[in-house]
Amino acid sequence: MIIFSNSILFRRITIIVSLVIVSLILWNTYIFFQKFKQEERAKMEILAAAQKEIATSTDLDASVTLPLKIIENNNNIPMILVDDNGEIINSQNLDSKKALNPKYIEKILTRMKSENTPIEVSFSGENKQYIYYSNSDLLNKLTYYPLALILILVLFLSVVYMFFNSNRAAETNKLWTGMAKETAHQIGTPLSSLLGWIAILKMEKVDDKYVEEIEKDVHRLNTIANRFSKIGSAPELKKENIITITKQAFDYLESRSSKQISFSFIAHHQETYTKINTELFGWVIENLIKNAIDSMLGKGKLKLNIESTSKKIKITISDTGKGIPKKLFKQIFKPGFTTKKRGWGLGLSLSKRIVEDYHNGKIFVQKSEIGKGTTFEILLNKV
Repeated sequence: MIIFSNSILFRRITIIVSLVIVSLILWNTYIFFQKFKQEERAKMEILAAAQKEIATSTDLDASVTLPLKIIENNNNIPMILVDDNGEIINSQNLDSKKALNPKYIEKILTRMKSENTPIEVSFSGENKQYIYYSNSDLLNKLTYYPLALILILVLFLSVVYMFFNSNRAAETNKLWTGMAKETAHQIGTPLSSLLGWIAILKMEKVDDKYVEEIEKDVHRLNTIANRFSKIGSAPELKKENIITITKQAFDYLESRSSKQISFSFIAHHQETYTKINTELFGWVIENLIKNAIDSMLGKGKLKLNIESTSKKIKITISDTGKGIPKKLFKQIFKPGFTTKKRGWGLGLSLSKRIVEDYHNGKIFVQKSEIGKGTTFEILLNKV
C-alpha cells in the first residue's frame, strides 16, 4: 500500500515493468522469426530435393507421386527457378497476371537474391539450377508485429500518464477547494465580532467617517469570504451591467493604491450586460489590477478599457510595468507559477478558471514588451 500511495514511484515501476515485458516479447518474437525462417528454408530444401528426384528419375515405373505432392503443397512461399546461366525456368506463388511481364519477374528475382541465399539443385554434378525464394506472407506480417507492440506500449503508457495526471489534478483541486472553504469559514467568526464592534462604535457616537471606513473594510472581508466559499461549486450567474461591476473593483483598488500610479477607466457605453457572478468576476479584475500594480513597483500608468460588439465584451487592463517574456504567456496561468518572491502563484490561475470555466469566456495576454508593460484581455459573451 505504501508503494501504491506514492504515485511517482508507482509510475516509474509501471514504466520499468512495461519496458521489461515488451523487451522480452520482442526478443521472443525475434527468436520465433528466426526459427520460422529456418523452417521455411528447410521446406524449400525439401522442395529442391523433390525436383531433383523427379528430374533424375530413370525408372519409368518409379512413383513420383510424393515429390510432386511436395512441390504442389508449396502454396505460400514465392519462388523462382533459374538455370546455371541465370535464365528463368519457372516461378511459383507469384501474382499470375504480373508474372506475365518479364520485368516484374526480374524485379522479384532481384529482391529474392537480397533476402535469402539460393538453394542449389545439382543434376549428376553437371547441370545446376538454383531456387530463389522470398519470405511467405505470414513471415512478412510477423516483421510488423514488434512495431505494433511498441505502438501498444506507447498507447498504454500514455493512458497511464493521463490517468496519474488527472488524479493528481483532482487531488490538487480538492485540496485547494477544501482550503478555500475552510478559509471562508474561519473569516466568518471575526466578521461577526467586527459587526458587533461597529454597532458599539455607533452607540458611542464615534465619528461617522471612521465607522463608515470600517464598515467598508468589513464589507470587503465579507466579499472575500463569499468568494472563497464559492470555489469548487458552480456559481450562480445573473444578468449584470459589466461596467458597474468592473468600476466598483477598479475604484476600490484605486483608492487604496499609491498616488504615484495614474489610474484610467474608459467605458465606451454606460450599460453593457452579460451573465456573471459579481463577487467572482470582481475578484478577477482585482487580481489583474494588483498584478499590474506589483509589476510597476507602485509607480506608472494603469488603464482599464471596456468595449463591446454585438456579441462580445472586451475588457483590457494595461500597465507600464516590467513586462512578461513571450514564452511565459501561457505559463503564468498555471497554478503555482509566479515570478514574485512572495506569493503562491494562484491569482492568475484562479482568474482563468473563473473566466473560462464559470463564465465561458477567455482571458489571455494580449501583448507585452519587456520594460514597457503588459496588456491582459478578457472576452465575455454579451447578452
